[in-house]
Amino acid sequence: MEETQYRDYQFKTTTKEFLKINHFVSPTPIQKAVIPLVMRHHDIIGISATGTGKTHAFLIPIMEMIDTNQAQVQAVITAPTRELAIQLYERAKIMQVVDPHLQIKLITGGIEKSRMNERLKTQPHIIIGTPGRIRDLFLNDQTLFLQHVKILVVDEADMTLEFGFLEDIDLVASRMRKDLQMLSFSATIPNGLKPFLKKYMHNPKIVQIEKEHKNDPKIEHVLIPCRHFSYEEKVLELLPAFQPYVCLIFANTREEAAYLSNMMREHEYDIIELHGDLTPRERTKAMKQLMNLTHSYIVATDIAARGIDIDGVSHVISMGFPKELDYYIHRSGRTGRAGKDGICYALYQEQDEQMIKALQKRGIGFHHRQYKNGMWQELKPKNQKKQKKDDPLEKEIGKIVHRKKMKVKPGYKAKRKREIEQLKRKAKRNMIQEEIKKQKKERAKAKQLEKRGE
Repeated sequence: MEETQYRDYQFKTTTKEFLKINHFVSPTPIQKAVIPLVMRHHDIIGISATGTGKTHAFLIPIMEMIDTNQAQVQAVITAPTRELAIQLYERAKIMQVVDPHLQIKLITGGIEKSRMNERLKTQPHIIIGTPGRIRDLFLNDQTLFLQHVKILVVDEADMTLEFGFLEDIDLVASRMRKDLQMLSFSATIPNGLKPFLKKYMHNPKIVQIEKEHKNDPKIEHVLIPCRHFSYEEKVLELLPAFQPYVCLIFANTREEAAYLSNMMREHEYDIIELHGDLTPRERTKAMKQLMNLTHSYIVATDIAARGIDIDGVSHVISMGFPKELDYYIHRSGRTGRAGKDGICYALYQEQDEQMIKALQKRGIGFHHRQYKNGMWQELKPKNQKKQKKDDPLEKEIGKIVHRKKMKVKPGYKAKRKREIEQLKRKAKRNMIQEEIKKQKKERAKAKQLEKRGE
C-alpha cells in the first residue's frame, strides 16, 4: 500500500504553496489523522508528544478554512507560555508569505497594551497568544473581537491547566459562537481538563499518537560524577569532549541557568538562554534564535523548554536530576530523534543518588564515565550489586555490629572492636591450622606414592 502524500489532498493553491515552502511531502501520523477530521468540522482531542508534527496538524486545515475576504478573527490559537506562543507564531507567519492577504497577530504579555490595541484597529484573521492577554483584550479592553471565531485551538492543554490558565480560556470560549469548533492538543488528558472539554466539545474525535518508547535504545545515558566540582564547573570541563550539532543543557532552577549562561559566555561559547528570569525582549529574541538555530548551545530550565520543539539536538546535558522522574525522561528524549543517535550526560552529586537508583529501576541503563585530561575514562558501574559468597567470618562480625543493645555502656565501641579483632585472629589461626593439616596430608600421600614406586 502506497504512503499517503500531500499531493493527494485537494487543497487550494495557497495551502499547497505553504506545504511546498515547508518541504512537506507526506503527513505525519497525527497530521494524517487530524487534518481530514478538522476539515469535516469535528471537534478534536489530540494526544501526542512534542515533535510529532501536531502544530501543522491544525495550521494546515486552518489555512485551508480561512476566508481572507472576511475582515474578522476566524481562528484563535492559545499556548500557555510566551515561548510556545512565539514558536507557533513563527511557524504560522510562513502562511502570510504565500498569502499576503492573510493577517496573523501575536498577542502575549511583555508587549505594551497600547501597541497591541493600535495593531488591532484592523482585526486579523488569526490570533495566536497566551490565554490571559487574549482574555484581557477581548473582555476588558474590548479591542479584540472574537464573537465570530469559527475555530479555537487549545495547544498544550495539560500545561494550560497546570499553569492555571484554563479559567481564562473558559471565559473567552463562553462568549464565542455556539457552534464553535474546538481542537485540544495535549501530551496527556488529566482529570481536571475533562470537565472543560465536555463543556465545549460536541462528540469529539480522539486522536492518540503513541509516544516513542521511553527508554529509546538510540539514546545513550552517561553518568558523570561531579565530586568536588559544581554542576557549572563540570559542564565547562565536559564541553571540549564533543562537537555537537545542538547541545541542550538543562538546569533545575532559573538561577543555575543564568549562572551557567554567564560562565559559558565568559569562556566564549555562543549560547541561547531560556528561563523565566529573562525580560520579554530577551525571551522573544531567544525564541527567534531557537527557530533559526543560530547557536549550538542552549541553556534552559524544564518549564521554559517544555513543549518547545528544538530540531537537531545531538547532545543533552542534565545538571543534576529534576524532582520528577518523568522530567529526566523528557530531557533525554530531546535527542535521538528522527532515527538518529543521541547522548544524554547526567552530571550527579551525592544528593542525586536516590534519583539515579529510581531511574535504574525504571530500566534506564547508565554508563559511568569521567572526562579527565582530555580522555574519557570508564568507571565502575553505578549501584551494581556485588555478588558476595557466604562468608562465616562476615556473618559473625555482622552479629556483633548489628547486635541489639539495651544500654550503651562506656567503652562499648572499644569492646566491640576487640571482639571483632579476636574473631579475625581466631579465623586466621583456624586458616593456618587447616593449611598445616592440608600440607601434612599431601606429604603423607607423597610418601605412600614413593614407597609404591620402590
